[in-house]
Amino acid sequence: MAENDTMPALPKKCGPYISSVTSHGMNLVIRGIVLFFIGVFLALVLNLLQIQRNVTLFPPDVITSIFSSAWWVPPCCGTASAVIGLLYPCMDRHLGEPHKFKREWSSVMRCVAVFVGINHASAKVDFANNIQLSLTLAALSIGLWWTFDRSRSGFGLGVGIAFLATLVSQLLVYNGVYQYTSPDFLYVRSWLPCIFFAGGITMGNIGRQLAMYECKVIAEKSHED
Repeated sequence: MAENDTMPALPKKCGPYISSVTSHGMNLVIRGIVLFFIGVFLALVLNLLQIQRNVTLFPPDVITSIFSSAWWVPPCCGTASAVIGLLYPCMDRHLGEPHKFKREWSSVMRCVAVFVGINHASAKVDFANNIQLSLTLAALSIGLWWTFDRSRSGFGLGVGIAFLATLVSQLLVYNGVYQYTSPDFLYVRSWLPCIFFAGGITMGNIGRQLAMYECKVIAEKSHED
């Protein structure tokens, strides 16, 4: 009887999700949708910064949105954000190293602000040369990881994401989908891996924070069993 009295209180711990939803599968879908739209929003804002600086140039026939972004950019960034945001907490559980450093929404919002600031610096601040810009952004990106993450899994995933995203960018530019002004690293800008690394850390922190509420419910259920 006592066990039945405590069960209705569990859904209240589900944070931003629908209060009646407690299944892992449904929470996973909801988290993915939230992460997708966050990624789309950030893609539009950050792409607008890059276009204002003439860093990214799209062919005129593919500029279809009011933010002067190719139509496929926001969905691709949203999908990547959802995958990254779901992958980070999954890796934490797989490695048995739950991330506990600065686990509050205020810290996550500051991380997003720093990430936007790094992108703003890449688009607005004038540096003597690309090497100086790349080194500066690399230091800022690692500083973002040290300030808001500090996990080995987070750093490793960030490096992997930066490598894969840069490779995809090179393939897209090589095939004429879009281009960067004054590329200095094969077909792309040399500082792009730093931006991708910082973006991976940022979306990973958002994904971890969204997953934290579900973990609380699972932990309470396991304790009661």
